[in-house]
Amino acid sequence: MNFDLQGRVAVVTGGASGIGLAVSRAAADQDMAVAVLDNNAQAVEAATAELQDRGFKCLGLVVDVTESESVARAVADVEASLGSIDALVACAGISQNTPVVDMSDEEWDRLVAVNQRGVFTVAREIGRRMVARGSGAMVVIGSTDTIGGHINHAAYAATKHAVAGFVQSAAIEWGRAGVRINVVAPGAVDTPLLRTKFDDETAQRVLLYNVPMGRLSRPAEQANASLFLLSDAASYVTGTTLCVDGGLTTGFFYNDQVH
Repeated sequence: MNFDLQGRVAVVTGGASGIGLAVSRAAADQDMAVAVLDNNAQAVEAATAELQDRGFKCLGLVVDVTESESVARAVADVEASLGSIDALVACAGISQNTPVVDMSDEEWDRLVAVNQRGVFTVAREIGRRMVARGSGAMVVIGSTDTIGGHINHAAYAATKHAVAGFVQSAAIEWGRAGVRINVVAPGAVDTPLLRTKFDDETAQRVLLYNVPMGRLSRPAEQANASLFLLSDAASYVTGTTLCVDGGLTTGFFYNDQVH
């Protein structure tokens, strides 16, 4: 699948694992220069080595997206190494599985820091440059929790709702400058992290019982949606949320069955 993105520079936060790694690989396959930003040094090294061994132009950086100074240094390093940034996919995020009444202040604050502040810090830093240049596109990886709720996911859902509001407001601010920003909202994606929690039988019972397509998403499917929104094929799309969820949110939003 060709999105005509060759020669452009992409930054992918959380780009060394899960959906982020799929996006990094897909962007490289489009002949984009890719900056893989992640807080896991070992994963950054592995992802960067993989892409470079395949002949792609890639820069790996260990970054904490919750720290503005860390993000600013990373963005400057990307520009110095790869050139002006044309695209951002903000994948860095964490989840939780805690009832509201049992959640600590520390857990809540950590979710907000990574999922909400982390999107803001990188979008702000790169957005400044895109607006000044008059071009660019961003995708933020949300969730079906962006538009609904989920048992034991109150903090996670709160951050994902907040990110959608941020994206809508940024789209309004940046639209006349030629900068687009959208959300991709995945359903359940078949990642190594998910597989640590669910085998096939449990996934079918807990995650897929009301997904019309009846299967988990492949990470590459989320990456393809992201690249579409970055591409000129989506040149009139901004401020929206694209659900890539196998049809989950076409009906009543789910409540978990007994695990």
